[in-house]
Amino acid sequence: MTVEVEPQYLADQSSPVEGVYTFAYTITVSNVADFAIQLIARHWLIDDASGHTQEVKGLGVVGQQPLLAPGESFRYTSGCRLRAPRGTMQGSYFVVSEKGERFDVPIPLFVLSAEGGSDPHAAGVPRVLH
Repeated sequence: MTVEVEPQYLADQSSPVEGVYTFAYTITVSNVADFAIQLIARHWLIDDASGHTQEVKGLGVVGQQPLLAPGESFRYTSGCRLRAPRGTMQGSYFVVSEKGERFDVPIPLFVLSAEGGSDPHAAGVPRVLH
């Protein structure tokens, strides 16, 4: 399974004066295996520059548990709020194959940034994660 992440800072839903920075992230998961897989659950660790950490666990993504045939992809958008203008997310998806095999697909760390700049992993720059 491959994971592509496109983070975006949502200035119109943020209030820096109140310490609220809102981000959306669009994720595309693609099944590169030669058998069907189903995304069952997610686990996120969200850290911000103020030192605050959020842990999010739950079934599926955006209320769905997509079943992906070989070569299929699923794209969804979700979001989070940070207490600082910069932070990171990382985590994993729990996946089950059509053969009943269970495994975790790691989602490597990516950056959420309201500050822009030259960081290639900052918000708004697509990144393919494997």
